[in-house]
Amino acid sequence: MASLCGRLVVNSSRKHFLSTSYRCASKNASFGDPVDHTTGLEKREILQKVKGNDNPFDMKVYKRGPGTKTQPNEIPSAFDARLVGCICEEEATSINWMWLHKGEAKRCECGHWFNLVHKSPV
Repeated sequence: MASLCGRLVVNSSRKHFLSTSYRCASKNASFGDPVDHTTGLEKREILQKVKGNDNPFDMKVYKRGPGTKTQPNEIPSAFDARLVGCICEEEATSINWMWLHKGEAKRCECGHWFNLVHKSPV
């Protein structure tokens, strides 16, 4: 008799199983501010973008200036050296890469001069 009673409980629990989807009670619920959730370098990047600096890491392409030895193109960097790519001709399909070091102006193969200038880190 005890085993019969156990079977009835199991069978009845199978028949009355319900599943429902969860729905948020508040229609005004939203995610928090991303600045509150981020940390480290990502947080500093977001804070710079909030201040209006769209290019905090100087990763955008710069247009070359005169590029003479007396007036070289200035490349900002927070480090003592930076890898720079020069597109020598407008229709070029390759990039000439070179290392710039602080305090040394360097000339590209196309004749333009580049100089590394200090920029405070993010």
